[in-house]
Amino acid sequence: MKRTLSTFVFAAFILLHAHAQKSPVYVDKGKAIHGYDAVAFFTDSKPVMGKENLTCQYNGATWYFADQQHLESFKANPEKYAPQYGGYCAYGTSQGHKAPTEVETWTVVDGKLYFNYNAKVKEMWVKDQLGFIKKADEQWPMIKDKQ
Repeated sequence: MKRTLSTFVFAAFILLHAHAQKSPVYVDKGKAIHGYDAVAFFTDSKPVMGKENLTCQYNGATWYFADQQHLESFKANPEKYAPQYGGYCAYGTSQGHKAPTEVETWTVVDGKLYFNYNAKVKEMWVKDQLGFIKKADEQWPMIKDKQ
């Protein structure tokens, strides 16, 4: 019985992880961009944690906001505020794969929000952002719905 239960738990973990990676939006613990307010990166120029009572669904993910105005702005134009490549690592996308991200690695380039895997990857990313964006834009349609 113990072995069956542990096998089931392991299988469930694998299935949940695979589903999350297949999503066109990087979701961590049920939250897009780790629960941070996507609009705040543009208006406050920093990561601001969203509130549990200010959310909306977009592109199969739950998005959190710090205030009602940010929520309404996002609802009115989600493409303007949602991170590129569904919040997956922009550098990783340019290399043809999805990778999780850390909020502290955010960048706004030409009015669009990007994230990277970690600080080291962001160091590589900033050396040729426009080149990596071009490559990622080409790769994203092919990897968007893949694991």
